[in-house]
Amino acid sequence: MIYLLLSIVFATSLFVIFKYFDVYKIDTLKAIIVNYIVAFSFGIGLSEVEFSFTEIPQKPWFFGALFLGALFVAIFFVMANTAQKNGLSVASVAGKMSVVIPIIFGVFLYNESVTFLKVLGIIFALAAVYLASVKDEKSDFKKKGLLYPILLFFGSGVIDTTLKYVEVNFVTEKEVSLFSGSLFGFAAIFGLLILLIKTIKKRESFGVKNIIGGIVLGIPNYFTIVFIIKALQTKGFESSTIFTINNVAVVIVSTIVGLILFKEQFSIKNKIGIVLAIVGIILVTIA
Repeated sequence: MIYLLLSIVFATSLFVIFKYFDVYKIDTLKAIIVNYIVAFSFGIGLSEVEFSFTEIPQKPWFFGALFLGALFVAIFFVMANTAQKNGLSVASVAGKMSVVIPIIFGVFLYNESVTFLKVLGIIFALAAVYLASVKDEKSDFKKKGLLYPILLFFGSGVIDTTLKYVEVNFVTEKEVSLFSGSLFGFAAIFGLLILLIKTIKKRESFGVKNIIGGIVLGIPNYFTIVFIIKALQTKGFESSTIFTINNVAVVIVSTIVGLILFKEQFSIKNKIGIVLAIVGIILVTIA
């Protein structure tokens, strides 16, 4: 349970850091690339097993890490486009509601239990994520399109599902740090390729503040992945339970932080969502 709690704390800190990126006008793409390099360095430096870089392509989880690394960068751009074209509320809802995908796969792939309380808790959780995230402003879905929100929904779900599948079948407990570092390393490579293409079109300096922002982001980003993997490896907890508690708890904690730190205002829907989230977590945990 301690790993799950730590994952929630670090995942919430990412939202806070991104909030400050906007305040200090930090280039998100450049900071994200530095973040991946930092996370990669942590993974390699904290590895519990001795290895050489030439051995990594022979690891059973190599292609899983490669796929996840590319997906990390791709979904980052989808998230940015969703926020720009459809609004932050739609981006938040699409990303968080994707928890239903790994839950469904957990039932079919790993024969995880399906009980009335779990189903009810999941329904409450999904409703809570929507109500806690939605703002008073109305978004015109028909005019702005559903392509990016749909891609974000499925992309985020595929990341969680793939992470669970690779962890269950290929990653040993001692290789969690090495695996995590490797997928961040691949993400950094894909990100650098994208930046290289952009630089060819338009040359501009990297910027010291973007490097600092990337370092600040990279440390909690690395530990978020490590702790969620370790939580998934904890005996007695099913992946459907872990993902539900993690995603909904992040919404709750982020909401509280937004209220205290950024003085954000919440509607009646937001408050109902927080209550439903707490009830949902209790039901899924009991189940």
